[in-house]
Amino acid sequence: MDASPKPRPRLILLCGLPGSGKTTLAKRLAREIPAVRLCPDEWMADLGIDLFDERTRDRLERRFWGHAQELLRLGQTVILEYGFWARSERDEKRLAARELGVPVELHYLAAPIDELCRRLEARSREGGPGTVPVSRELLEEYVKLFQAPSDDELGLFDEQPPCRHG
Repeated sequence: MDASPKPRPRLILLCGLPGSGKTTLAKRLAREIPAVRLCPDEWMADLGIDLFDERTRDRLERRFWGHAQELLRLGQTVILEYGFWARSERDEKRLAARELGVPVELHYLAAPIDELCRRLEARSREGGPGTVPVSRELLEEYVKLFQAPSDDELGLFDEQPPCRHG
């Protein structure tokens, strides 16, 4: 019988633009912690849904959030791999998880646009399941929409174990 204490559940939010390394980090953390990883892109691709279908993405992310809360109540750590481009999305999840008594980590993955483009081009060449080409022009539009977390905002989240991002 294993006498080691079960780790306390936590909510982990992965924030970043396409190509920033969210999926790579999420998969590693899910193995190491262990944790349940919820990734809308993978589910939509597996179900044959257009990854640019925002209405379906919003519905799926709402359903994932309900499921994540159930898992957290049951003592399971959850990783949400949404991108969390808006501060309001990050605040909503942080405050709701805190109401459940669960610590919340925000992992912000940043990289220069040239590096993001390089990674996205390589990912498109590999053509794995659910890979959607993201052009530089589209990425530049995304950069305009993305609200990077400030140092003050990052300070609102719980401490996280050190790990490399980006």
